[in-house]
Order: sequence, then C-alpha cells, then structure tokens
Amino acid sequence: MTVTQAPAVPGAAAGLPPASPALQPLHQPVPQAAEPDVSIVVPMFNEVDNLVNLVERIGAAMAATAWQFELIAVDDGSTDGTAALLRQLAQAKPWLQAVCLARNYGQSSALQAGFDRVRGRYVVTLDADLQNEPLDIPALLQRLEDDAEVDMVSGWRVNRQDKALSRRLPSLLANRLISRATGVQLHDYGCALKAYRRPIIDRIRLFGELHRFIPSLARDAGARIAEVPVRHHARTHGQSKYGIDRTFRVILDLVLIVFFMRYRQRPLHAFGGLGLWLLAPGLGILGYLLVVKLGGQDIGGRPLLITGVLLLLIGVQLIVAGLVGEMLTRIYHEGSGRPQYHLRHAAGLAAPAASAGSAPVAPAAAAAPPGSAAG
Repeated sequence: MTVTQAPAVPGAAAGLPPASPALQPLHQPVPQAAEPDVSIVVPMFNEVDNLVNLVERIGAAMAATAWQFELIAVDDGSTDGTAALLRQLAQAKPWLQAVCLARNYGQSSALQAGFDRVRGRYVVTLDADLQNEPLDIPALLQRLEDDAEVDMVSGWRVNRQDKALSRRLPSLLANRLISRATGVQLHDYGCALKAYRRPIIDRIRLFGELHRFIPSLARDAGARIAEVPVRHHARTHGQSKYGIDRTFRVILDLVLIVFFMRYRQRPLHAFGGLGLWLLAPGLGILGYLLVVKLGGQDIGGRPLLITGVLLLLIGVQLIVAGLVGEMLTRIYHEGSGRPQYHLRHAAGLAAPAASAGSAPVAPAAAAAPPGSAAG
C-alpha cells in the first residue's frame, strides 16, 4: 500500500492561557441541537494538570475554523480528580461531553467508549498529555475534506520530543515491524493524532490494547490512509503511562492483528495449512516405519515412531480446529447478520435479495453513508 504525505504543518504551538478556575456545580453538558461536523475523542487517565489547557486549546483550534464540533473527553478511571474537573468544564462548555468510566479499562476501551458516542461525519483522536498539538487538527480535517480518496489521516511526529532510548528507538523498531507484517506502511503508528471519516469508525471495534493497530484495523475495514507530518511537544505535566515493557505486548498483539487481517474469514487456511505441514512428514515417517516393520525389523523402541505419531496427531487436531473455526465464522456472519464486506460505490445498483434462511445485511454496514470516502 502506498501512503501519501502532505507538507509539514507550519507554525508553532499556541501558548494559550489556562481557563478561569471559577467553575459551576457538576452536571452533564447541555445537548446540542444540531449534529456537529467533527467529533474529537480524547481518552485520559490522571491528566488533571493538563485538562484545562487541553480543552482551551482544542476549543481555540476549532473556533478558527468553520466546522461545528464536539469534544468527547473519556476519563479512564482517573484517581487524581480528572473526572470531577472534567464534569465541571462540561458545565461551562456545551460542546464538551464528559464520559467517565467506572474504572481503568485501558486506552482501547476508553477510545471505544468515545467512538460509541460520536455524531460528526469526521472523527479526530489525540492524547490528553498535550504532546499532540491541537492546532494541527484543522490540517488533518482539511486533508479529508479536499481528498475524497483518503479515508484516514495519520499524524507523523517528525521531530518527536521523547527520550531516544526508552521511547523513540522501540517505537522505530515497532513501526517497521508492524508495517512489514500488516502491509500498512506508516512512519508512526504510535501517534494518537489521527482523523477519520465516520464510516470507518463505525466499522471497527477496539478490544484489549488494539489502539496501537487502528490503521491496520481501518485498512481491513476498507480505509485508504494518508500520513501527514505533525508537531510534537515534550510532556510538561503528569507522567507517561507507557514504558519499554510494552514492546512485548505489541509483539503478541501483532500476531493477533496479522491473523485477524489475513485469516479471519478463512481460519481453515491458517490452522489447516500448518496441520498439513505437520501431517505430511508424520505420514511419511509412519510409512517408512511400516516398510521397515514388514521387512522384519523391530520398530517399537524407536524414537522415530513417537515422532511420527505425534506429528500425525497434532496435524489432525489443527485441521479439525480449522474446520471448527470455519463453522464459527459462518455462525458469526449469518447468525448475527454481520456483513462480510463493505461497499464504497453502489449507485444505480439494486439491493441484493436475501436468500432463504439468511440473515439480512445491516444497512449501516452494507453501504457507506453520505460523506464517506466515496465522495
């Protein structure tokens, strides 16, 4: 896949003054009458020192544009007062929606909680630590607005302001490994600043720690991805929630993503293929031993016999596991009505007739709504 790049965003980060501490009693934000053009989702955990400045800077960045927007701030079970301050800020700003989770579920679940509530035709994500520059948001949105061939714009932290050994080097290795394994070539998978067309967000679900692989999930959902250089700042308040230990978790999640992208609808090819590779030498070994036994030699004490039987049994088990996976895949799609594909263009075509006994295709997933990448 070829990833396009836009010129670097000019300008420096805006130093906006913090908001007034005079806040009102807690309650939910006032609902907006009209649906916004842009939904901005920000997951956060123990970011009380950055919260006021973050909200002010996002508001200032979007106020300079013609887009109507909403900010969905998801508190992921903070213990430092982030949730209380967030609800107070929502009192004064009708475009701010405070979503407070019952406990710390992790960044993927926090992002999904925000995605479940978006209303705009464009969706933007960024971190709450103010290392991402909110003033870069309009540039990402403009790329989506101007280029109908792009469904997702991913930020690229060209001048990353992090420690070289503990953050940048592992990130560099992970980016190359993920790009090679998934086929989605990006310089910076870890940049949280991204913009999407709404249909792409509606098609993906985040579990575990799959937020690192959103570009791969978006590509699997049919997205065409561009990469845009963005600014990056050093953290000034709070502590980073990530360490070098995440490298091992990334490797395990990468195995899941590669399987998900390549074999989700054909698990027999994954399990059965490996099973055949083990079954073939097992049968060869047992065939050889059968000839030896017929020749009058004793094979009962040979380790080769145990090896052949073991390879045979494991190969058969893997093939059976693939068959079970095939049946589960069909139950998943047919029993729940989930589609096997997504459409980009369907103009002038009649809707396919549902076959007898089959589940109807969900309308939201069968055809992309207006404003999607199809243009």
